Order: sequence, then C-alpha cells, then structure tokens
Amino acid sequence: MTDAAPPKLGDLPQQSEFTVPTLESTTNMSHSDGSPALQNAQDTAYNGYATPNFDRVLTGCSSYEYCPKPSDNPESEEHSQQWLGPVAENVKNQTAMTSSEFRNLADSRTAPNKSTATGQPLTHYHSFFYNLLSWENPRATTISFLSTILFIFAARYLPALRWTFKVLYIVLGSTAAAELGGRLVFSQGLASSFRPKKYYTIPREALESSLEDVEQLINFFVIEFQRVLFAEKPAHTVAAFIASFLSYWLIKFTPLWGLSLIAVSLIYLGPLVYLSNQEVIDHYLENATNVVNAQATQVKDLAGHHTSRATSAVKSYAGDYTSKAQSYIGSARGNTSPKAANSGATSGPGSAPAYTSSDFPHAPKQEPTSGATSHQEQYENSRFGGKAETAY
Repeated sequence: MTDAAPPKLGDLPQQSEFTVPTLESTTNMSHSDGSPALQNAQDTAYNGYATPNFDRVLTGCSSYEYCPKPSDNPESEEHSQQWLGPVAENVKNQTAMTSSEFRNLADSRTAPNKSTATGQPLTHYHSFFYNLLSWENPRATTISFLSTILFIFAARYLPALRWTFKVLYIVLGSTAAAELGGRLVFSQGLASSFRPKKYYTIPREALESSLEDVEQLINFFVIEFQRVLFAEKPAHTVAAFIASFLSYWLIKFTPLWGLSLIAVSLIYLGPLVYLSNQEVIDHYLENATNVVNAQATQVKDLAGHHTSRATSAVKSYAGDYTSKAQSYIGSARGNTSPKAANSGATSGPGSAPAYTSSDFPHAPKQEPTSGATSHQEQYENSRFGGKAETAY
C-alpha cells in the first residue's frame, strides 16, 4: 500500500443550500447575488421563528422552510381548527352561548309593567325569577339549578363551618409566626412588610347598590306572600296550601335538607314539565275545570231546591202553629169562669148570664175597725166574723 494523502474536502461555496444562517452572518450578507436560500435565511433570522419538527409536519412546512405564525396566517388557524376537531368547536360555541344567556338573565332585572291588585308596582326580581324559572335561558337555568343542588349537598355532607375556622387559624397562625420570626431574625416583621399603604374599603356606591338589591329581594318575598295570602290568584293560593300541607306531613320523617331538595326540584322542574307538555296539561285542566263547574252548578241547584222546600215547610208549620195558638187563646178567654160557662150554656143565645147573691161577698155594715190594715182584717173584725149573713 502506498501512503497517500487523505482526501480533502473543498471549500463549500457561500451560496450552498446547506449553509446555516446566523444573525451575525446574515447581517454581513447582501442581496446582490439574489440567492433564494440566502434570502430565505435572512427572512428567517429577522421575521420568522424556528418551530419543532412535529409542528412543521402538522403545518406542512419542510425542514428549512419558514413557517409563519398562526396569528399571521388565517389559513393556519383554519388548519389548527381542523386538527382540534368538532368537539373543541362545540365547546367554544356552548361557552359563548352560556355567557350570552347569563348576560340576558342579568339584563332581565327590570321592573315589569304589571302591578298588584292594590296598584303597587312589582320589583325587578319578579322579572328576574320569571325569566329564570320559565327556562327562557336554559343553560343559565340549568347551571343555577345544579349549583343549588350542589350547595344543598355540600351543606349536608361537608363541614364547611369547620373548614372555615381551620383556614382562619392556619392563615392567622402563619401570619403571626412570620411576623414574630421576622422580628427576631431580621428585626423587622415579614407580615407587616406586605401591609398595603391603604386598607381596602367598600365604596359607598357599591354598598348602596347592594342594599337596594337586598331591599328589592326582601320586598319580592313580602309582596308574593301577601298576594298568596289574600288570594289575588286563587290557583297560586291552592298550590301554596297543597305545598304547605304536604310539607307539614313530610317534615315528620324527612330531614330539612331533603325537604329543601324536594322544594328546589319542584320549583325548577315544575315549570319545565308544564312548558314541555303545555297543550296536554291545559286540555286536562280545562276538562277538570268544566267538571268542577258542572258539579258546583248541580250542588247549587240542589241546595236551592232543598232550601225552597225547607222554607215552604217552615212557613206551613208556622201558619199551623199560629192558628192553633189563636184558637187556644180564644178558648182560654171564653172559659174564664166555669159557672159562667154553665150559666151561659143554660141561657139562651144572646141573653145575659144570671147571677145570684151568693156569687158576691157581703158588704160590711159597720165602721172600719181601727188598726186594720186590709179589707180582709176589717171583714174578720166585723160582726159577721167573716161569715156570710143568712139571706131572708
């Protein structure tokens, strides 16, 4: 074997396609030669950015090709959306629609044009709760319903009050330890070093708006209770009666959280069931109303018939008793004296009754005795001695 010098690689041309551009080298290059590779390298250094190989494959870029930013190229956004798939697009649409429904629900808090039977205006919470419970915004209503259910279960099974005190003592203990440790070690408290220059306060405008909302909310419940109590709408009064009656019996063996769960479910799902089957429910309600009205009319007619019969019977009995009473009174007046009755029976009609001397007392024949106080005493003290004189 002959010793031969190892082959030497020639110098790579400056315009080689394998030249790796750098920021320093590209600043010294000029575009005089018009090389496409050099132009791409400089554009990459100044305007572009390097992307990982996986992203280059997804976006369709070659290994040394400039890949524009997705925000700069609308086609890349469409391509990324295609890679995200319909699930992400659906989630995005649902999120936007949910936000819109919550805005609509917040905007519905306006005082309605209707008023109570007494002429008082309603609160803006009447419109809010009507919009919420009528399922005009189904996503917002569903989220509020599920949030209420979760709150009831959390209040039942989670020791929220205990956790609150636990967080408080951990935070306050950490703050006190940091403050005292900082003063011992650094001669300056750590907690006090984070103290703001001005403590946070609630603005007066926020308090006034919050108090106004609380006032409207309390008045909503007060007005609705009075409307139900004084039967402004009889159907609502009957529904409240049924609910209170069932609650009275359920509370004996149902815990408070269970009763709250039932009440919330009925409040939210009752209008939904009615709106979903409104035609069928209205048809049955109309039939039930007609049956009740027919029965009420029949009972009213029957009651009127029996009342008229009872009135006529009472009038006839009253007339009979009146005639009998008058006959008894007349006979009592005619039979005042038995002797007069006997004499009247022997005498002829229209003749005066005959009386004898024995029918009348004897008149006294001497002066009244002093000291006598009555006619009886005078008669006894007379010469007759209370005895009748023999008639001649």
